[in-house]
Amino acid sequence: MKRVANFNAGPAALPLEALERGQREFVAFEGTGMSLLEHSHREPSYEKVHREAIGLLREYLSIPDTHDVLFMQGGARMQFAFVPLNLLQPGKSADYVVTGTWAKQAYEEATLVSKPYGSSARVVVSTEKDKKFTRVPETSEMSFDAEASYVHITSNNTLFGSQWASYPETGNVPLVADMTSDFGSRKVDWSKIALAYAGAQKNIGPAGVTVVVGRKDLIQAGRTDIPQIFRYKGYADSESLLNTPPVFAIYMLRNTVRALLDWGGLEVIEAECKAKAALLYGLCDSLSDFYRAPVETKSRSTVNVVFQLPSEELDKKFLSEAKAAGLVGLKGHRSVGGLRASIYTAVRMPSVQLLAEFMRTFAAANR
Repeated sequence: MKRVANFNAGPAALPLEALERGQREFVAFEGTGMSLLEHSHREPSYEKVHREAIGLLREYLSIPDTHDVLFMQGGARMQFAFVPLNLLQPGKSADYVVTGTWAKQAYEEATLVSKPYGSSARVVVSTEKDKKFTRVPETSEMSFDAEASYVHITSNNTLFGSQWASYPETGNVPLVADMTSDFGSRKVDWSKIALAYAGAQKNIGPAGVTVVVGRKDLIQAGRTDIPQIFRYKGYADSESLLNTPPVFAIYMLRNTVRALLDWGGLEVIEAECKAKAALLYGLCDSLSDFYRAPVETKSRSTVNVVFQLPSEELDKKFLSEAKAAGLVGLKGHRSVGGLRASIYTAVRMPSVQLLAEFMRTFAAANR
């Protein structure tokens, strides 16, 4: 069967090499006579995969020894609660920058979690306007509390298509980032990031595993008056084997990151993400009477390109004809509408070029 060009926002495209390796090893893994899905997570055969996945992530993202790499479950949504549970000390506050739906929900969860402990969460600035988020804030709009437990941002706005080009300076206050939709698509200065978390299902693997990268000192200093299963320290001390991990999701993450390294590593992937985004934004700008990219230019995401057509009827026609042409996953989020091309790491340039050509042809036929 011919494979389609997959622009889904997550779960998203995976490297063909990663999928084919999984196919080859699915029934009998490395001469063990059984699938990895049937293995104990305590057996050497799986432990090798587990440690290799962590090592490959460290290599790919240049994660220093100052930071732990944790594999968890529950997605980024669970991290909305995990972060304040672990890092928001009783009687203190945390600062949140709200640049999208998920950032807003992270703040709301922190507010709920903090109340029983006499702590609080504060919105430093929100870029919501008329129920839309089309930019990240300027430095002049942000004033952080020097006594805050942490500052939280969402590095990329998956739904509305905005992205932090650079992270805010927070002084001595730890910076926490939900990187779910751009983790693995660009370089990270880990000296500025105290803790980052990301669902793997967009750029580095399948759904089912969440990666947390956190400063060791911050993790070890986390609260201990919460159940062990809710402590980052418990995962760090057990090498993410505190409970049974999502073994096959971690295996596929390993295969995915191995493929990304084989393609040239993060420098190549980041350059390609920028080039893919530039192609689609350039086309929208050149045909601005038909395609409208609503995000402010300097806040445009390099992994989620959001655009709009003149009418909902044209949206439906676009999606139908695109699917017939082998271009899928282009419908905007249900809360936003419009169209969205998610051009994550495994969506290579030829697929984006096919989409660009389709967009040109569609515009010519429907203007």
